[in-house]
Amino acid sequence: MSTIVDPVDPVDATGTAATSLLRFATAGSVDDGKSTLVGRLLHDSKSVLADQLEAVERASLGRGQEAPDLALLTDGLRAEREQGITIDVAYRYFATPRRRFILADTPGHVQYTRNMVTGASTAELAVVLVDARNGVVEQTRRHAAVAALLRVPHVVLAVNKMDLVDYTEPVFAAIAAEFTTYAASLGVPEITAIPISALAGDNVVTPSTNMDWYGGPTVLEHLETVPVVADPSEDPARFPVQYVIRPQTPELPDYRGYAGQIASGVLRVGDAVTVLPSGRTSTVEALDVLGEAVDVAWAPQSVTVRLADDLDISRGDLIAPAAAPPAVTQDVEATVCHVADRPLKAGQRVLLKHTTRTVKAIVKDIPSRLTLDDLSQHPAPGELAANDIGRVVLRTAEPLALDAYADSRRTGSFLLIDPADGTTLTAGMAGSAFAEAAEAAAAVADADDDGEWDF
Repeated sequence: MSTIVDPVDPVDATGTAATSLLRFATAGSVDDGKSTLVGRLLHDSKSVLADQLEAVERASLGRGQEAPDLALLTDGLRAEREQGITIDVAYRYFATPRRRFILADTPGHVQYTRNMVTGASTAELAVVLVDARNGVVEQTRRHAAVAALLRVPHVVLAVNKMDLVDYTEPVFAAIAAEFTTYAASLGVPEITAIPISALAGDNVVTPSTNMDWYGGPTVLEHLETVPVVADPSEDPARFPVQYVIRPQTPELPDYRGYAGQIASGVLRVGDAVTVLPSGRTSTVEALDVLGEAVDVAWAPQSVTVRLADDLDISRGDLIAPAAAPPAVTQDVEATVCHVADRPLKAGQRVLLKHTTRTVKAIVKDIPSRLTLDDLSQHPAPGELAANDIGRVVLRTAEPLALDAYADSRRTGSFLLIDPADGTTLTAGMAGSAFAEAAEAAAAVADADDDGEWDF
């Protein structure tokens, strides 16, 4: 089968290949320099408008600082600027000639763990910052654990403030080795360590002249070159129906199409498919993209699917290959992060939103709460408070076509919603908590046979 090019790398109207898109998030302990790193990336990559830079310069002078505080480019809330910390997730969009970026600068405080989950939930890469003076601390391990829980495929360890440890190689090597061993034990598939000084600009956009012992990429170079384009044909097709199109006009009296966005995989005309949760089968008769008929469509394209048979299909149904459908169940076991201020309790009635389908559900049990400091399980906590990560058992009123989160971040994730006011309560990941880590840990252990740090 030929490789299918992901539509995030389309060819533009001039015939030139467009730049790809990378979604990434930053995380780290308080005062590790996340916002300064983001500001440096934006500033040195020429992604800051002149009036934005002037506003930052004025704000910095007002605070008694001689040089512009680049952290102010992302810390937009008044409370953030007053305290010098990040509270909310700040999204920034910038581009280089090689790639476009959506960046989520997430908070470092323990009490804002839910914000990191929000920012990293769609990220393809996470940048975890560490203060070179402090090394790997409790919050570093917490953020590595969250990245592993969310199955973020690429993690960058940015050892910041190298200027405050005289740009010493052994300091960096010790921190990189400790973090890599820990993250690999959680199942993080790829870890890249980079020594930087966000304040001085070392190894952020341009290579540092102060660390000639480092031969690896800068942060921006790694962000521009990390592979993010996957072959959609490697995953089974998943098509959540968002809308049923029945024009019933003189021109289209019998048109029946099912519109939505392909969550994963590839759909082709002639494919045998199953409609879930009903289990009825049919064949893909036609595919329409932007009003034009096509023979093949792939994630994440928005398409209209037409089937050979007239079936009772509505919003929330899932069209999948007849040979590889997801499991249909009313009993859901999942790892969740509770994001609401009021706790989630066993016996509570909620709404469960999965792709385009929303069903009633009840929280049957909360078997454990995860202690991210040491990854131990606190048994039978009874409830989950804000920022808690734990295991839940749910019973839904109607069947769901649900993949394991390890197999699909799109169709393995869901939200729990308060039926009274529509508040989002909890973000859920179906299936087991952490990926199998044995192969990842073994790969890290074998990566360097002579015991020296390799770049």
